Amino acid sequence: MAAAGIAISRLAVAVLLVAAAATPAAGFISTKTWRAVRRANRVGAPFVGLVVPNAYEMDPVLKSPSFKPSADIPILDVQGRRFRFGTIGGQSVVMVMTGLSMLNAGLTTQLLLSLFKVKGIVHWGIAGNANEDLQIGDVTIPEYWAHMSLWNWQRYGDGPANELPLEAAGDYTREFGFLNFSDYTVDKGNPELSANTLNSIWYQPEEIFPVSGTPEQRQHEFWVPVSKSYYDLAGKLEGLELPACVNATTCLPRAPKVTRVPRGCSANVYTDNASYRQFIRAHFGCTPVEMESAAVALVAHHLGMPFITIRSLSDLAGGGSSLSNEAGTFLAIAAKNAVDVMLKFVPLLAAGEHAEM
Repeated sequence: MAAAGIAISRLAVAVLLVAAAATPAAGFISTKTWRAVRRANRVGAPFVGLVVPNAYEMDPVLKSPSFKPSADIPILDVQGRRFRFGTIGGQSVVMVMTGLSMLNAGLTTQLLLSLFKVKGIVHWGIAGNANEDLQIGDVTIPEYWAHMSLWNWQRYGDGPANELPLEAAGDYTREFGFLNFSDYTVDKGNPELSANTLNSIWYQPEEIFPVSGTPEQRQHEFWVPVSKSYYDLAGKLEGLELPACVNATTCLPRAPKVTRVPRGCSANVYTDNASYRQFIRAHFGCTPVEMESAAVALVAHHLGMPFITIRSLSDLAGGGSSLSNEAGTFLAIAAKNAVDVMLKFVPLLAAGEHAEM
């Protein structure tokens, strides 16, 4: 009986080991999936990669007659992401939803570019507005993007003349300016009360390792440029007027328009504060402010991939406009306007090769 028990135990262990060996790790892409990826590339590549943050910014595309799903491989699920294949205006596209935040946007964009033969990226969605000269519903196309939530938080008592920790080693810099919390104290009459122990945060460039460089030799990037040819091409859409009404009773004062702007800013922060809106507008010249585009920009820039971002303004960040400033009020029209511009931009890429860099 003892020998039989030992034999059964050994058999059970052996079965468990075989089962464990046969179960792929969570990050492993199966042979079956790789076959589907190769097939998608054979059938449709090169693609324009369409990267969208959320379902409400993607659903209008799926419902549009301009998007024609692939009859061969309409969808492919890989590592929690769903890739949708089709054409827009004769241009082969692969579309993926990232989810909220810089982390999700960066991971998803990297996965897209690692799996599929993509010649360029078009990213779109809604954004808060930091530019009071523009209106809710306007669609902006920035020339540069920056990540605004990488900081060096300075200790209390130090100021602009004091070197930051690890600055001498090249890890941090005072080049791009700072936000001093004491500047926003409500009552500055009493210097002791107006001083803020949070002191200042210094904005930092991203550390990148581009494919054109030497591995493990870092470079730094703060303002990431979009593709020049894509940006020039977007000029053909500038001034285009878009629908102004959410419904029969809720309309904007004028028809929204498409406009190219110098700068957009991203951070892992939902900006609904007028003082901070005014600060980043004055110091950095941001127009759209949101949570994904700079991550897409950095991954594309790292890999030398042309990209552009289209962002429709859903609210004046922090309030203050004459319109109802709840983002939900104009969410649907803002999302649709961004989609409409994307659907007009992608066919322009089919007219010729614009994938420089």
